[in-house]
Amino acid sequence: MRNTSFFKQRSLALRQLNAALQCAAQLFCFSIISFGLIASVSVQAQPSHATQDWQVELITLRVANEAIAPSTLDERNLTQLYNASNLYIPRLDRPLSIEFGAPYTAQNLQYRYQLEGFDSDWIYTDSHYRRATYTNLNFGLYRFSVEASPNGTYWFGTRSIDIEVAAPFWLSPWAFAFYIAALAGLLFAIGAIISARRQAIHQLRDSEERLKLSLWGSGDQLWDWHINNDQLHRHNTWRQLKAFPEDGIRCGEQAQKSNIHPDDVLKVQRALRNYLDGHTDHYEQTYRVASDKGWLWVLDRGKVVAYDEQQRPKRMTGTLKDITPLVTAEERLKMLAASITNISDGVCIYDDQFKVIETNQSFSRITGYRREDMLGRTLQFTMYNPDYLEQIKQIVQQHGTWHGEIEDIRKDGTVYQIELTVDAIHNETKVISHYVVTFSDITERKNAERELRRLSNTDTLTGLPNRSYFQVSHSNLVRKRIKHALLLFDLDDFKKINDSLGHEVGDHLLMHVAERVAEVGRPQDTFYRLGGDEFVLMLEDTADVHVITEAGKQILECLEQPFHISNHDIVVNCSIGIVVYPNDGQSSQELLQNADTAMYHVKNRGGCAYQFFNESMNINAVRRLQVENQLRQALRNDFLQVHYQPKVSLRTHKFVGLEALVRLEIPNVGVISPAEFIPLAEETGLIIEVGERVLRQTCRDMREWVEAGAVQGRVAVNLSAKQFTQPDLIERIMTILSEEKLHPQYLELEITEGVVMDDPERAIEIMTELNNLGIHLALDDFGTGYSSLAYLKRFPIQTLKIDKAFIDDINGAERDRNMVASIVAMAHNLGLDVVAEGVVDAEQVATLSNLRCEFAQGYLFAEPLRREKFLQHISTTLASLKPST
Repeated sequence: MRNTSFFKQRSLALRQLNAALQCAAQLFCFSIISFGLIASVSVQAQPSHATQDWQVELITLRVANEAIAPSTLDERNLTQLYNASNLYIPRLDRPLSIEFGAPYTAQNLQYRYQLEGFDSDWIYTDSHYRRATYTNLNFGLYRFSVEASPNGTYWFGTRSIDIEVAAPFWLSPWAFAFYIAALAGLLFAIGAIISARRQAIHQLRDSEERLKLSLWGSGDQLWDWHINNDQLHRHNTWRQLKAFPEDGIRCGEQAQKSNIHPDDVLKVQRALRNYLDGHTDHYEQTYRVASDKGWLWVLDRGKVVAYDEQQRPKRMTGTLKDITPLVTAEERLKMLAASITNISDGVCIYDDQFKVIETNQSFSRITGYRREDMLGRTLQFTMYNPDYLEQIKQIVQQHGTWHGEIEDIRKDGTVYQIELTVDAIHNETKVISHYVVTFSDITERKNAERELRRLSNTDTLTGLPNRSYFQVSHSNLVRKRIKHALLLFDLDDFKKINDSLGHEVGDHLLMHVAERVAEVGRPQDTFYRLGGDEFVLMLEDTADVHVITEAGKQILECLEQPFHISNHDIVVNCSIGIVVYPNDGQSSQELLQNADTAMYHVKNRGGCAYQFFNESMNINAVRRLQVENQLRQALRNDFLQVHYQPKVSLRTHKFVGLEALVRLEIPNVGVISPAEFIPLAEETGLIIEVGERVLRQTCRDMREWVEAGAVQGRVAVNLSAKQFTQPDLIERIMTILSEEKLHPQYLELEITEGVVMDDPERAIEIMTELNNLGIHLALDDFGTGYSSLAYLKRFPIQTLKIDKAFIDDINGAERDRNMVASIVAMAHNLGLDVVAEGVVDAEQVATLSNLRCEFAQGYLFAEPLRREKFLQHISTTLASLKPST
């Protein structure tokens, strides 16, 4: 028997039905065409019972050879088998048999049956076996047909019945509906799973994208360390940190130099090993890493995300975060906190209701109140009215700050004075959130100020009113237009007393002078000490010449008597300059300046006298001040220039040396004569700086010329009196020579007679040391001073320079020519060379040559020239110079 599925069986049945219909149609046509022939043949071939009145009947239905009623199979079989037109058979696993026969005939008939949809052809049987048996019919629709034939040729009595074999429950419509529903559910579930998976993939992608964007936005660097194969992957790397931190565990080797700060390497390794060994729950460490911009602070975090079978770390991921700004801000906050905590000023922080929330250590030190005593207390000034405090609060709220000085009471009850500042602190919404009060204890400063104010108007040495008090008092007189006179004086040669007897004796002398002069004048007159040995007597409410001159005489007379101080009888004189208001000036400063001018005019005439101010004195004083300012400006702006004048041999008429001369030329002003600014520089002390600049520039130029082979001999530089008295003169000169790299043999220093004769022994000592260093020395302006021949032979000099005053009349006055001849002879006897200064014509050269003077310099050979013109001149003009006949 065959077993086929329902769908296959149904398809087969439909195909068979279609084929049967086509065949039937063909047979129908064929039967119509040949009906007559068939009828004729049939009539001839019919058996004896031509008329058939019987048919085959279905007799019994058997299941497993047991007869059963069709209704027992299924309640839908309502009639007996022989009356049934259709039969419903449930799905059976036992054989099913249908018995058939022709009960109303006595003939022995043959039978054939066919189960359409199952049997492909008729099945034949004899009269003894009238049963069709089927086992395990597949579900579906069948048609059972049975026919009988008496002779096996013609078949009659056809009996047909439709049989429906029930499908198993899993193939029932409800089952199919269930299957369809289940399939639909499955498809829906699969679709839902696929959709969920797609959505999960999209969400994962979105999450990864968000993670990447978040990681990129946060600036953190992601690292993924595969521990087994020692691979490290980085994401979102930083430009300034090209290499991963080389800790020797995740990256780099232990022995190689790491980009981690040397102070941080060990703690990074320790923290990482502790985590990998299970001693800590997570890895987190801050440290410094070298980057393109210096040391970068990073926060390194990580965690193990995978383990192997032995539960050993297999994979670890983490992030690097740049916390340099945070560390910088934290250090700044720590610094600010430490500064506020440790500054000497007291700090108290209030909330917006002026209640204390914090204080520093200095607050407790100054006030005596501990921090715990102040927390929650409101701002108050115990020594002031509450309205005053409210005014301060309003000012702070309106303007943001208030500053002032107030008094307060310490915890121990003592009163102290503080300098107080109240500042408002605003939050992001520009609303005041806090107030900061800073203060310092100024009690001692205020006491000192009061004492200073007391002392500021008094001269501490003499007890007289001082310069500041004089300025205030005198300005008030001028402002009120009260006529008065000023007698300004200082002591003549007071410096010599200080230098010879000491400053202590000098101070005592000033005190005695103050005592004597204080008795001079009227009761309403005032005596002041302006400073040093300078005093002024102010005669108020008078312009009477007799009163003024009488006061001047009294000052001179009271100082004529000797002062007995420290076993010394000291006699001093003074020079007095007198001005009268309003004739000699309209302001306090102008009057004092004019008095000073008159006083210096007296001093220049020998001192020990008084002098009223006049206009000519003022003009000279103004010019003197103007030149001094121009000289100072020249020193600031490097306007000083060094000119050079050649020194010529009178025997060969060739260049043998040069002298450096300073010149002052100021832009938009012009050239200032050396005769005008040199004495002023000597007087003001600026000559020291001028001399050093000239010496430095000269050494620099001379070194360049010597290296280039452009000049020969030595360059002479004048040494002023102020320079010569400096205690470190030799060190200064040698320092300049060393810095400018000029050998001492190329330098000659010219010293005037007056300088060396002030203190000959000291001069000899200095000159000897300079000579030992290889520096040549010349005695300048010889014959104009008062040189002692005894000292002259001891001076370690090599050259005498005859002053221009003797050379001018060497051909016009026999006395001058004889003087020059004597100087030359004396110099030669001492083994010295002689240089004549100020030579202007050939006759002077001839005379000097006859007197055996070796060298000369002057305008005949060249005027002082700038360095760039000097070389050109000595190479052209001097080369063509011929001796006069």
